[in-house]
Amino acid sequence: MTGEAVNPKAYPLADAQLTITIMDLVQQAANYKQLKKGANEATKTLNRGISEFVIMAADTEPLEILLHLPLLAEDKNVPYVFVPSKQALGRACGVTRPVIACSVTSNEGSQLRTQILQLKDAIEKLLI
Repeated sequence: MTGEAVNPKAYPLADAQLTITIMDLVQQAANYKQLKKGANEATKTLNRGISEFVIMAADTEPLEILLHLPLLAEDKNVPYVFVPSKQALGRACGVTRPVIACSVTSNEGSQLRTQILQLKDAIEKLLI
C-alpha cells in the first residue's frame, strides 16, 4: 500500500481486517465459479439481479470508470465496498492482471452462503 491518499470518492472503503475477509471470500468464490471479474461483467450481474455484492478497487485510475457501479448497486439494493488495491483484488480473483471490480454472484445451494451473508452484513454496516 503506497502513501498516496485514497480517492475520497471511493466510499465505503474497507479497513485492513475487512479487506482480508473480502479477499478470502473472493478467492473462494472464484474457486466455486461464483465470481465475475471486471467492471463490465460486474455491471451485467447487477442488471441481471444475480449479484450478492460488488467489490471495487479504490486505486483505479481514473476512478470514474467504475463509479457507475455504486449507483446501480444502490438501485438494486446490492451492498458494495471498495478495497485499497486492484493488484491484490486481481490476485484474490485468481488472475495475473489487476482487477478493478468484481461481483460475487448468487447460487442457492452454495457452500459459501453463510460467509456471503456474514460479509454482506459487515459491508452494510459500513454504509450506515
